[in-house]
Amino acid sequence: MPLSPTLALVTGGTSGLGLATAGRLLSSGTVPILFGRSKERGLAAQEHLGGGAVFVQGDVADELDVTRALDAGAQRGELRVVVNCAGTAHAARVVNRSGPHALKDFVAVVTSNLIGTFNVVRLAAERMAALEPVTGERGVIVNTASIAAFDGQVGQAAYAAAKAGVAGMTLPLARDLAGLLIRVVTVAPGLFDTPAAEGLPAETRTALEAQVPHPRRWGRPDEFAELVGQIIGNRMLNGETIRLDGGLRMPAR
Repeated sequence: MPLSPTLALVTGGTSGLGLATAGRLLSSGTVPILFGRSKERGLAAQEHLGGGAVFVQGDVADELDVTRALDAGAQRGELRVVVNCAGTAHAARVVNRSGPHALKDFVAVVTSNLIGTFNVVRLAAERMAALEPVTGERGVIVNTASIAAFDGQVGQAAYAAAKAGVAGMTLPLARDLAGLLIRVVTVAPGLFDTPAAEGLPAETRTALEAQVPHPRRWGRPDEFAELVGQIIGNRMLNGETIRLDGGLRMPAR
């Protein structure tokens, strides 16, 4: 990684894609700040990584919580990388047997996935802007969308809207922060083996897997982490949303 970051904030870093990314960063000599809502998962993640990571409990949509995480990191080094993996999955039809889609659920999903991502970006970018450039840049921000942003299925109105927002703000964020020498790239994963997917019935997992052209399997979190490392290392990657899905295009249901 030409940037050679000393410190990275990884939201949702206590499990799944975020934990795998934190592990990869740690192996390259970067201290990951694991930011998540569950203290139990945070402490377990620290133990899993074998030390070197810092856990801060909080909500990405809360300004004070994010500020606390950034302050904790400031004691460890210069924040050069942010990876936003925090988010909430949700499925509900617009009109179902119990009535219309609950508005509070829609708001909660958009708040966690979209507003939370932007909140972290704006606060972290302010810190990065105060740093001296290294190899021509101050920092890299990697956000996580989903292929649902483009191929939203039945029941995914809230989730697809939130993830489409993350993808949609990628280019304007990159343009806004270009003068500060900060890059912004978004990854849109397809089917990945994460705790959120573990609750699916075996037959559902098999049926979904069969729809992936190649490789015909679920993605591994370390493959997501590998792409994050490549984004950090390649300075020409900016303002782009990258699908990581094995060529999958989701059907309506």
